[in-house]
Amino acid sequence: MNIVLSGYYGFDNVGDEAILFAIIRALREWDPAVEITVLSNNPAYTAETYGVNAVNRWKPGEVRAALKQSDGLISGGGSLLQDKTGPKSIPYYLGVIKLAQWMKKPVFVYAQGMGPVSGKANRLLMKKVLQKAELLTVRDSQSKQLLEDIGITRSITVVPDPVMGLNPGDFQSNWLEKDPGIQTIAVSVRDWTENLDYLNDIAASLDELAERGNRIVFVPMHGEHDLKTSERTAAMMQQEALIAPHDSSIEEKMAIISEVDLLIGMRLHALIFAAAGSTPFLALSYDPKIDSFASITGQRVIGSVSPQDWNHKDLTAAAERILKNYAIEAEKLNEKALPLQKQAAGTANLVLDALRK
Repeated sequence: MNIVLSGYYGFDNVGDEAILFAIIRALREWDPAVEITVLSNNPAYTAETYGVNAVNRWKPGEVRAALKQSDGLISGGGSLLQDKTGPKSIPYYLGVIKLAQWMKKPVFVYAQGMGPVSGKANRLLMKKVLQKAELLTVRDSQSKQLLEDIGITRSITVVPDPVMGLNPGDFQSNWLEKDPGIQTIAVSVRDWTENLDYLNDIAASLDELAERGNRIVFVPMHGEHDLKTSERTAAMMQQEALIAPHDSSIEEKMAIISEVDLLIGMRLHALIFAAAGSTPFLALSYDPKIDSFASITGQRVIGSVSPQDWNHKDLTAAAERILKNYAIEAEKLNEKALPLQKQAAGTANLVLDALRK
């Protein structure tokens, strides 16, 4: 059985690479003999890192050949079908799906987060193309509602993000030295708007938390891009902060986040790493997907970064409440996360079952 995977792969974004890692791992758990070909921005890296076949996602001939040799296409996961970050995402990913459909290949939409989608033409395209998918799964109820609102009438199943199927206990990192007497706070930041005043409030809160004996560790989730934002925020602080290697592996970053006592995060998959490792988190939202995942896992969203509706005192107070009651907060999160972890790998089995039939 040969399956092609289409997504935001090969761009040095830990979140999307974790999705790819989780999907590959789940497929192989259900069928060790499955052959996988990934459409990647960096085929050599993808092939070497994950032990798969990989072709250049930007070369139509290579994409067409991969699909021709396949038994089906998986599109996802991640936030592929949205027009907030640019006009090209929806046409590209729907184009790959449509090409597969023209070639009579079944298409499986895999745990995607849909939207936001503001363009009428994009909504119409999504309706026409996704209506014909063999399997349509999304990662939250808001995504399901969006598809229903644009007119899709076929069955839509809500499933966990694939990364929830990973167990951080399987991974380790020797970078972060443990100190039983000190509570550690991991931080995931990104630049989202031209006005980065929210970084000042994050830095001020981290200073307050560090002054009270907590250790601060930045974990860049999108390579050098997030490294620069982490360095910028750390430079605003008066207290010392550590920055984890920006080029460390998915497994290492999951291990680091699972070992700390609290995550303050903007990146969705930093929050997912935390939930998978039962690390309580506080979310700073820039997109509805952040609010949605926090709601699913019973964690708090401090507020939005654009427009900013919170200050450093709000963040510090919320962090101290969690740290003071860490064991209780971790157990509450674990109760929410455990069912998601059990369900996440099942999406791969849905795909394989459909292909076998």
